[in-house]
Amino acid sequence: MLRRWPARRAIDLCDPQVNPRCVPVADWPAEGSLRLLSFNIQVGISTQRYHHYLTRSWQHLLPHAGRSDNLQRIGQLLGDFDLVALQEVDGGSLRSGYVNQVEHLAHLGAFPYWYQQLNRNLGRLAQHSNGVLSRLRPSLLEDHPLPGPPGRGAMLLRLGEGPDAIAVVMMHLALGARTRTRQLAYIRELLSDYRHRVLMGDMNTHANDLLQHSPLRDLGLWAPQVEATFPSWQPQRCLDHILLSAELSLERCEVLPLPISDHLPVAVQIRLPTSLCGPAPPMLVES
Repeated sequence: MLRRWPARRAIDLCDPQVNPRCVPVADWPAEGSLRLLSFNIQVGISTQRYHHYLTRSWQHLLPHAGRSDNLQRIGQLLGDFDLVALQEVDGGSLRSGYVNQVEHLAHLGAFPYWYQQLNRNLGRLAQHSNGVLSRLRPSLLEDHPLPGPPGRGAMLLRLGEGPDAIAVVMMHLALGARTRTRQLAYIRELLSDYRHRVLMGDMNTHANDLLQHSPLRDLGLWAPQVEATFPSWQPQRCLDHILLSAELSLERCEVLPLPISDHLPVAVQIRLPTSLCGPAPPMLVES
């Protein structure tokens, strides 16, 4: 018997949400660098031992007092970055106290622009999402459901225009190798027209698999970070990555030793192409 998945949501061309509490950035970073962070926040749950997956499993369904404090700690971390990819974020349901965690973290980190990608809508019970926070207004933002069972998505965000524009794909990939290969083939096609590429997210596999044995292998990407990111309290596996195209110069890379989720955050600082270091394109801000 063939299994029928629910109808898939469509690919969307999106405008980022504007944070009214924050003044938009008028220019690209003056020093020509861009600070990137990828973080699977596990909906604000602080998991510190394997047995917490059992004893704290109720926190995936119901609100708890410690979640707010943990989000405050995450918000303080995010303030040091220009572009942030978030995985396992709740978009506002019972378990998060009906708080859209992407919007909340945009406010805590003083980001002018944010977007929530809703991948699995369980109504009042859970709003499984990815998120992006940005200090620069993207010139393009696309919301893509990924191949395979519903619940996984990627966002394509473009910074700048023309041949030196940077294409950033943020994702949370499947656990299964076969489905993950289909998803990476899809992402490979999204990036085919760009010279400068950045891939960020929880990719659920190691960098060698991504760079040598996946549909990404002909893109000339490299992985500057090799430290393990999971589990956060005793890292053994490198599942979270920021992959870069060879033309982007690396200035700094670090796995941050902050066990405030079951994954550790990955931080990278890159040098922008020269043509993007001048004034940014004009921005329209909603009143």
